[in-house]
Amino acid sequence: MRKVIVTCAPTGAIHTPSMSPHLPVTAEQIAKAAIDAAQAGAAILHLHARDPKDGRPTQDPEYFRPFLEAIKAQTNAVINITTGGSPHMTVQERMRPAMTFKPEVASLNMGSMNFGLFPMLNRFKHFEHEWEKAHLENSRDLVFKNTYKDIEAILRMGTDNGTRFEFECYDISHLYNLAHFVERGLVTGPIFVQSVFGILGGIGPDPEDLMHMRRTADRLFGDSYQWSILGAGRHQIPLATMGAAMGSHVRVGLEDSLWIAPKQLAASSAEQVQRIRVILEALNLEMATPDEARQILGLKGGNQVNF
Repeated sequence: MRKVIVTCAPTGAIHTPSMSPHLPVTAEQIAKAAIDAAQAGAAILHLHARDPKDGRPTQDPEYFRPFLEAIKAQTNAVINITTGGSPHMTVQERMRPAMTFKPEVASLNMGSMNFGLFPMLNRFKHFEHEWEKAHLENSRDLVFKNTYKDIEAILRMGTDNGTRFEFECYDISHLYNLAHFVERGLVTGPIFVQSVFGILGGIGPDPEDLMHMRRTADRLFGDSYQWSILGAGRHQIPLATMGAAMGSHVRVGLEDSLWIAPKQLAASSAEQVQRIRVILEALNLEMATPDEARQILGLKGGNQVNF
């Protein structure tokens, strides 16, 4: 039976606290959300930190430390730390948590892009903190900078720590950027490609978009990559289902979607993991354990991290 790696992202930088009362903000909430997701079957936990005062995303390692230690103490899950941070941060700022904690996996965006969050202003009207509305409004005139120089710096810094990467590809061009770094020898297999669908500024959420990404990745990387699907918003479960049926791994969690059903907020990321588990089992697929995910992705092991 084929093993499917389920990644769960229980918090993140896209949604703001006012959008859902279930979005974890404090270290205790993030730890609980991540542990619950792992117990539900997630093999990898993709983690961001927030300032508990107002929920603003932060890359200060001291905000990561409490929940990293709690998660490691209670689960065997693979920890994946963001290097995305904020478009307003330098590469050095974005890399602080990964450089401090030396995780098995870190995320890496594979190209500069418009990252349009402002349409959410049409759906959410009340914001508890001043920064939230500005965060969405400012994305009208914002480029998330990930130049070749930036990507190379992150690759070299992370690789020196034995960290492998979840390559977040929001469009076809990002696959070609990744192939460029493979050709230069800065990326080696197995390559973990996280295809992201449905973010304004990236590739769309149509099934044909998913198939186009798969065909392109197959042509560029052959059998040297592992493919995973991330559908934003209401597209999370449908695209994960299609991807899994086509041979992909999947990612769920409140970072990517606040919903569990039309007009129904997910109570937790674990609820989304449980939903995708039902679907995978119906497809006669089996969720990979953390150690199976380590083997599939060629990771260094949980005993080699710095937390």
